[in-house]
Amino acid sequence: RVRLAEPELMQEFVGDPRTRVPALFDPARPLMTGVIQNQDAYMKGKVAQRFYYDEVPRHLREAFAEFHRLTGRRYDFVDGYRLEDADYAIVGFGSVMETAMPAVDWMRAELGWKVGLLHVTSFRPFPARELVAALKHCKAISVIERMDNPLAKDNPLTLEVKAAFADHASEAADFRMPRFFSGVYGLGSRDVRVGDIIATAQNMVEDGKRFFSLGIRHPSALERRHNPDVRPKGAFSMRGHSVGGFGSVTTNKVIASLVEEVFGLNVQAFPKYGSDKKGLPTNYYLTIAPEPIREHSEVVYVDFVPVHDTNAFETSDPLLGLRAGGTLFVQSRATGDAEAWAQIPPDAQETIRHRKIRLLYLDAVGVARELAASPDLVQRMQGIVLLGVFLRAAPFVHETGLSDEQLFSAIGKPLEKYFGRRGAKVVEANIAAVKRGFHEVREIDFARLATAVSA
Repeated sequence: RVRLAEPELMQEFVGDPRTRVPALFDPARPLMTGVIQNQDAYMKGKVAQRFYYDEVPRHLREAFAEFHRLTGRRYDFVDGYRLEDADYAIVGFGSVMETAMPAVDWMRAELGWKVGLLHVTSFRPFPARELVAALKHCKAISVIERMDNPLAKDNPLTLEVKAAFADHASEAADFRMPRFFSGVYGLGSRDVRVGDIIATAQNMVEDGKRFFSLGIRHPSALERRHNPDVRPKGAFSMRGHSVGGFGSVTTNKVIASLVEEVFGLNVQAFPKYGSDKKGLPTNYYLTIAPEPIREHSEVVYVDFVPVHDTNAFETSDPLLGLRAGGTLFVQSRATGDAEAWAQIPPDAQETIRHRKIRLLYLDAVGVARELAASPDLVQRMQGIVLLGVFLRAAPFVHETGLSDEQLFSAIGKPLEKYFGRRGAKVVEANIAAVKRGFHEVREIDFARLATAVSA
C-alpha cells in the first residue's frame, strides 16, 4: 500500500515553477543567454555562485520541515536506524535500505551483532557533518552502492564518506577512524536479499573483503550464508511459475489492487520483466501482510505457488520455499485426482506428501477459452481464472467472513479499473472467469487417492 500525498497538497508544496524559474524567453523580461564571458569575468561570476549554493542546505532543511508539517512525514539529510549502540553500520541510498531494516533486526536478535543503518537522503548538498555525527562511534562501516567505477579510488558515496571522516579526523584530536568497506549491488536490477545484507555485516565482523559485490557469483562476491524469513507476522506470499505473455503481470496487479481495496491489507507485487521473457518461463511474486512489507526482493518463502505450465517442474523447482501445509495449484486438463496426480513428477510427489502440501488443479485455459471474446484474449484470461483460485486458497479471504456474493461484488471495481475501457462485456467475462476459478477448482483428496490405488 503506497500512501501518496494528495496532488493538491503537492501543488501547494512545490508551488508554481514560474515563480521560481524565470521564463527565459519572455519578451516582457529580456534576458541574455549563451553569451561568451572572457577570462576576466567568467571565473569571478562562477566563484560568486558559491554564495547561493551555500544557502541550499538551509532551504532544504526548511523544505524538510514544511513537508513534515503538511504530511507528518519527517525527512532529514540522513536517516538512521538502530545506530545508537551500533558497532557496525551499513550506509546507502534508496529502497535497499528498507530491505536492510528487517535484516538488522534479525542479526541483533539471532546473532547478537550490534548493526545499524544510515540512509543518505541528500547526496548534494552532501551531509558530511551529520553523517560523521551519526557514525563516529562505529568500529566499521560498509557503504553499498548501485554503481561501480573501477578506475576511481572508490565509488562515489564511499569517497564522500571517507572524505567526511578525514575532515573530521583532521579537526578532532585522538579520533580513531573506523574501518571502511565498499560494496556493489543491484546493477541492472539484480536482486538483493536480506541474506546479502547479513553477508555485508558478517564481512565487517570478520574483517573481510574491503571491496565486495552482492548477489552474484564472482571472486569479489560475498557468500549468502543466511537467508531468514523476515516477512511480517501473518504474511501470505505467492510465487507464480508462468510463461511470458500469459498475462501474469496483469493478474498480479489485479490481485494486488483487490487485496488492498477489499481487505485493506499491505501488498507488494512484482514480476520478472523483460521482452526476452515472452514465451519463456518466468516468475511473478506477491506478498500480503497486515503490516508494511519492508523486504523488496524476490520472495523465497511462500504459502501459495500457482504453476501455469507443468513444464516448470523440468526448468525450475516450484516447490522451493513452499511451506509445509502450503498450497500448490497446477494448470491441468485432468478430469480426476488420479490423472492430475500422475502429471506431477515423482520427486515432486514425494515432497508434496512429506510437507503435506495441498494440491489444487483446474483447466484454467479451457475456462478462458470458453469465456474469452476473441482467441487473442485466451492466454491472458487464464490469469483471471487464477484470481478465483487465489481467492479460494488465501486464508485471509475466509477470515473476513464475506459471503460469496459480497466477495464477487467487491472484485468488480478492480476488474472495471483494468478492463473497463474494453467494454462491459469484457468486464463481465472476467468476473465470470473469477467465479468459475473459485467454484470449479479441485483439491486432490490424498486419502481417497491412496485407497483407490491400494484397491
